[in-house]
Amino acid sequence: MADTLRRLVNSSPYGVLQDKLEAWYKDYHVFSCDQNLNRCCELVELTSKIQGQLFTILNLTAHEGGHYSGVDTLKSRLLPWLGSCFTIAASSVSSDTSLSLIQESMEKDRKIRELSSAHDSDLQKIEDRLCSTRIELDTVKQELADTQIELDSTKNKSATTLLATEDEILHLKAELRVAQEQVDLYKRKLDVLDDYERQVRILRDEVSFLTAEKTILQERLFRSRSPSPLPRRSRSVSPVRGESPTRAQLTSSSRHARLVSRFSDLYATERLESQSLLRKYIDELETVQRILFIAVVESFQAAKLAYRQFKSRVRKTLSSTHIGPESLEDAVVDYIVRNLDLYDVQTSVNDVINAMNVNPRISFPPEVDFVLISSFIREACRIAFAMQTLDPPLDLAFSSDGELYSDVKYRRSFDSEFTAPLVVYHVWPALLEGDAVILKGEAVTRRGALWRSRSRSSSPVRSGSPSRTFMASRSRSPSPGRLSSIRL
Repeated sequence: MADTLRRLVNSSPYGVLQDKLEAWYKDYHVFSCDQNLNRCCELVELTSKIQGQLFTILNLTAHEGGHYSGVDTLKSRLLPWLGSCFTIAASSVSSDTSLSLIQESMEKDRKIRELSSAHDSDLQKIEDRLCSTRIELDTVKQELADTQIELDSTKNKSATTLLATEDEILHLKAELRVAQEQVDLYKRKLDVLDDYERQVRILRDEVSFLTAEKTILQERLFRSRSPSPLPRRSRSVSPVRGESPTRAQLTSSSRHARLVSRFSDLYATERLESQSLLRKYIDELETVQRILFIAVVESFQAAKLAYRQFKSRVRKTLSSTHIGPESLEDAVVDYIVRNLDLYDVQTSVNDVINAMNVNPRISFPPEVDFVLISSFIREACRIAFAMQTLDPPLDLAFSSDGELYSDVKYRRSFDSEFTAPLVVYHVWPALLEGDAVILKGEAVTRRGALWRSRSRSSSPVRSGSPSRTFMASRSRSPSPGRLSSIRL
C-alpha cells in the first residue's frame, strides 16, 4: 500500500488534472464542441484512473487492518456516499424516465450537431467575407497609392505653375513700374504744358494791353492832326477828356477777359476739388453744392465790402497830394489795380467763414469745419475784388430758392427735372456785367421747389459747430448795399 501511495504522490495526478482544467477553461470558447467533449472525456478518464488507484489503496488498507479494522469508517463514510450516488438515483428514476432521458439526450446531440454544422457554415461565410474584405482593402490601398502618386504629380505641377505665376507677377510689376514712370513723365509734361499755357495767357494779356495802348496812341496822334476830335469807342475806357489814360483804363479789356477766365476755372476746377473734399465728410451732394454756392456769394459780398473800404482809404490818402491830368477817382482805381497784392484777403476769408457758420440754409455734420475750403474761398475773394476794378464792375446775379427758372441766367444740372419751372437750389451763380449775363450759372429744378424753400426758410437758425473757431478779428456789419444784394 505504501508503494502504491508513493507512486500516486510522485505522479501528482491532481496537479496534472488542475493544469488541464485551467488550460481547458482558457480555450473553452475557442475550441469546437467536439474538442471540448474530447477534453471533458479526457478529464473523466483521468479522474477515473485516480479513483481506481484510490480504491486500490482503500482495498489494500482494509486488508492490512484485518477483518474488523476500519469497519466503522466504511459504514459511516463510504457506504452512505455510495448509497447517495446509486441507490437514490436508481430509486428516483424509472425505466420510462430513463428512456425519455436517453431520447432527450439523442435529440440534444442532434441539435448540437446541427448547431455545430451551422456554426461551421457561418464561420466559413465569415472567412469568405474576410477574404473578400481583405481583397477590397488591398484594392483600396492600391487606389490610395495611385491617388498619392497623382497628388504628388499635381503638387509638382502646381509648384511649377506657381513659379510661372510668380514670374508673371514680377513681370507685371515691372510693367506697372514702367507705366507709373510714364504717367509721372506725362504729368510732368502736363505741368510744363500748363506753365506754357499760363505764359501764353500772360503774353496774350500783354499783347492786348499793348494793342489797346497802340490804339490810344494812334487816336491821340490822329486827334493831334485832325481839327475835330473823334469819339472813343472803347467799351471799357471812359471818353477822352484830353488827359492821358491810366493803366487801369488801358488794361481794362485784358483784365476783363482774364478775370472771366479765372471765374470759369474756379467753377470747373477749384469747385470740383472742394466738392470732392467735402464729400469725404458729407454724404448729401445737395448740401455740398449749397455750401460751395453760399461760399462764392459770401466771398463776393466780403470782397465788395473790402474793396469799398480799401478804395475809401486810398481816396483819403491821395486826396491831399493828388496832382495830375487824370481825375482823383481814376488815380484811386489805377493805384488799386497796381497794388492788388495789398488786399487783405485773409480778413475776407474769415468774414466769409463766419457768415457761413451762422447761415441757416446749410446743414452739415458737426465735425466739418469750413476752413477745409479756405483756399477755394480765398481764390473767389481775389477774383471778386479784382472784378470791382473794372468799368463797369462784374457782379453776381440775384438768386433765391424757389425763384422762376430763367434760361438766360442758368442752365439746369444733370439731375434736374427739366419740366419743373422753379429752382430748388443753385449750384453756381451767374456773372453779370451791368444787366447783361456774360456767364451762366447752374441751378437744380424740381417740382415742389417753392414748398421746400419755404420749409427751409421757416426752420430755426443753427449755430456753428463747437469745432469751428471764429478767425475774424472784427465782426461783420452789413451795409445797405449788402442787404439789398443778398443772394440767399
